[in-house]
Amino acid sequence: MAETVDLVEMYRDLHRNPELAFHETRTAGIAARRLRELAFEVTEGVGGTGVVGLLHNGDGPTVLLRADMDALPVEEATGLPYASTVHATDANGVDRPVMHACGHDMHVTCLLGACAALVERATEWRGTVMAVFQPAEEVGGGAQSMVDDGLFERFGPPVVVLGQHVTPLPAGVIGLRPGPAFAAADALRVTLHGRGGHGSQPELTVDPVVMAAATILRLQTVVSREMSWRDPAVVTVGAVHSGTAGNIIAERAELLLSIRSFSASARKRALGSVTRIVRAEAAASGAQREPDVEVLESFPGVTNDVAAVDRTRPALSAVAASVVDPGMLAASEDVGVLATAAGVPCVYWLLGGADPAAYGAATTAEQMAERLQSLPANHSPAYAPVPQPTISVGVAALVSAARTWLEVPEA
Repeated sequence: MAETVDLVEMYRDLHRNPELAFHETRTAGIAARRLRELAFEVTEGVGGTGVVGLLHNGDGPTVLLRADMDALPVEEATGLPYASTVHATDANGVDRPVMHACGHDMHVTCLLGACAALVERATEWRGTVMAVFQPAEEVGGGAQSMVDDGLFERFGPPVVVLGQHVTPLPAGVIGLRPGPAFAAADALRVTLHGRGGHGSQPELTVDPVVMAAATILRLQTVVSREMSWRDPAVVTVGAVHSGTAGNIIAERAELLLSIRSFSASARKRALGSVTRIVRAEAAASGAQREPDVEVLESFPGVTNDVAAVDRTRPALSAVAASVVDPGMLAASEDVGVLATAAGVPCVYWLLGGADPAAYGAATTAEQMAERLQSLPANHSPAYAPVPQPTISVGVAALVSAARTWLEVPEA
């Protein structure tokens, strides 16, 4: 029988000790150690800091259960007694506060709890459980890094990829959508090149700040005037950097953009429109050098296999207070990379993590969506799932879904 572990205390410990993408060494160590205690075959360092655990339990299919591990460069403002005070150096060498602002600590906790439960109930199923603890979801590279490191060549292909993401839905509620579920995302860096000079002599310069302002305003027309509502996209300019003083006209300006899309056609059109506008505004400003447009990160969309969702839904309904369709989400995830690389269905659902009392009498998806607008969301410094019943439902959901795809022993 598997040794009982206090999952709430594990969650609080993971929350207290977040780690940035591809630096999840402590978290990976905890996952590997616990899997070994449960008699899994464990391999560490897959795709960087990834961990793969295999539990063979007779002949039958292999089911992949996935949890991501990385945190975000966000300063926590939850006021919790187990809040993070961690700082770490980011990829650019800058010291940053670090927080589990997206709930990956909850994902790790629930998967480890599910692994223990599957060991406890090993007489009730046959096959192989592949527990994948993935690095670097937040930067869109973790799943691909594990695939590139031979994930499926080394450990065998699964028949399905299952996973969940905690959200501010009420704890006890699961969100499940067949078909397109999460948007593709592209992070861009646009560098506009001007000609610097003294602030008193703008006629001798090409001002990149003015160029940036015109570009930002024009980019707002991509979605409103170039994208169809039937094939939507989101274009956001999230950061602008230029200059060092009020009386100096800078040499360049940098824009950081996020593009979200649900289809290859929308992605292509949005990227093309952004590039066209950036170049046109630079030319209109008299820039002597074309702007640089770099893709920093790229997430493919997540599409839940319709038949696989139909097969899995009863298992989730059996352990949740309710299962709702959350609609298509403009948030992005790289879990689909695993399913695509293995050539198998993906079923990825939302795990409610908000205090149910915050929702009052809201029960329908529409009522919940309205109430959700006032709650701290993922990536907010105030985001904090309630440990229970979130953990219990998350563990039960993974176990129930996995058993749907594993074989049932003959009586």
